[in-house]
Amino acid sequence: MRVALITEGVRPYPQRGAGGWSDRLAEGLHEHDFELYVLAGPGTGAGPRARWLGVHELALRGRRPAGRLPGALRRRQYARAYEGLVRALVMPGERASFGAGLYRLAALAREDGALPAFLASAHARRTLERVWRSPGADTSAGQPLVCDVLVGADLLEQCLRPLSAPWYGTGPGGLGGADLCHVVGGGPAALPALVAKQLHGVPFVVTEHGLHLREQYAGCREVPYRWPVRALLLSFFRALTEETYRQAAILTPGSAHDQQWQRRCGADPARTRVVHEGTPAVARAAAGPEPSAPTLVWAGALEPGRDTELMLHAFARVRAALPAARLVVHGEEAVRGYRAHCEAVAGRLGVADAVEFAGRPQSTARAWEGATVIVFSALSQRSPRLLADAMLSGRAVVSTDVGVAREVVGPTGLLVPPRDPQALAAACLALLRDEERRARLGLAGRLRAQERFAVEPVIGAFREIYLELVSQWPAFPAAAGGEAGVQPRPFARPAEYWLADRTGGKGTAGPETAGAAGIADGAEPGEDGPAAVAERPGALAEAV
Repeated sequence: MRVALITEGVRPYPQRGAGGWSDRLAEGLHEHDFELYVLAGPGTGAGPRARWLGVHELALRGRRPAGRLPGALRRRQYARAYEGLVRALVMPGERASFGAGLYRLAALAREDGALPAFLASAHARRTLERVWRSPGADTSAGQPLVCDVLVGADLLEQCLRPLSAPWYGTGPGGLGGADLCHVVGGGPAALPALVAKQLHGVPFVVTEHGLHLREQYAGCREVPYRWPVRALLLSFFRALTEETYRQAAILTPGSAHDQQWQRRCGADPARTRVVHEGTPAVARAAAGPEPSAPTLVWAGALEPGRDTELMLHAFARVRAALPAARLVVHGEEAVRGYRAHCEAVAGRLGVADAVEFAGRPQSTARAWEGATVIVFSALSQRSPRLLADAMLSGRAVVSTDVGVAREVVGPTGLLVPPRDPQALAAACLALLRDEERRARLGLAGRLRAQERFAVEPVIGAFREIYLELVSQWPAFPAAAGGEAGVQPRPFARPAEYWLADRTGGKGTAGPETAGAAGIADGAEPGEDGPAAVAERPGALAEAV
């Protein structure tokens, strides 16, 4: 089948030589054709293209796409749709109209391509100002000023830019010709999938490793906008998230912790399945012998949310009971001045000579090798990646019982309450004094992480999800719906539909011509001919 993988930014591309999650998915499901659609920021490279059927990019920020303003009649149609969308963002009682306004703007953009020019026009700004300042609008964050209207209109134009992407046809490169869409990351990346479902009936899957809406809320204090603009932007992402969860065929959060957040945003539990984020680090060898001195290793960003201070206070208690103990802190400063503050805290506690601020390690594996016990003291643990990586080292782990920690560590490590230095110190001392227990918990944690975060189970889970969706969803829904008496049927596309034609394209010819081309070319087994298609696990003939 043909899968349209939609993501934002540079996440699907390899970083520092290691393949990304999307790369591993496409390589693991080699029986399917993956086409990549990227909402890219300015300066984003194209990335590797060898494993993709095609790569399509749309600049999400920066200069808007070129285009002429719509005429007077079309401008009024755009204005009505835009007003409905804005009212859904600022009027508490009209949030249900968000989807209608969104899809109407997408339909107008597909007809004449004038949406970017309209959103950047003075007419759109006047519409936003009039609705934003009208009676009944939510102004709890403050009354919007003229500068807020200008900034808010520009941000909405960037957020809605995917609605005008040239991706919504049924020809080559069009989302309408895909069997399903797979959205990685949520947020604006879900807009093309929503439009493809609305226009062509293509189902979509959403995978979030770290919820986009939660990230927006967590970072809202850092953006350089006034509070009315922040409130407008957060209202847009909240409405987009709710619409995405409502329309998605399957939601695959990376943890049960994320699943609970999705349910709070309206996700249907029956359409939600936890699929842990696989990592190739499961094949990495366990760390070698422990260091000669009892050493605690702490890793993470140096910021108040990671609560490095708690670690220092707990270590002071550990050192009082075990004078030979050492603490190594790995991580970069995420808040200016926080490292100096932590160094001052260590000095006041009298443990500065036993604490090393080692900065960012060459690799996490090297950091874990220098540990007797690995410690996490965060106030919030949203992602399981660092915890799982530490467990794969085979070292015993102590963590505060927050976020995903209980789900990831389970019974293979020690969990303590947050903001409790005495409990954290007691857990560290219990492991530092018991070598047999450390070894037993370290081995159990490594086996648990290998079982939950291996790549193969992730690939298998998505293979089943893809097959389930195409077996239950009608094929060619747009075409079938337009013909009287024709009902869309699952598996309506025969296996021959996916055979390569003489020009090397896929899905461009009809079933009869595609099959004839494949036979006439005399494709050998292993090429993209009938024998290759018959061997694919996702082939329609075998699935039926």
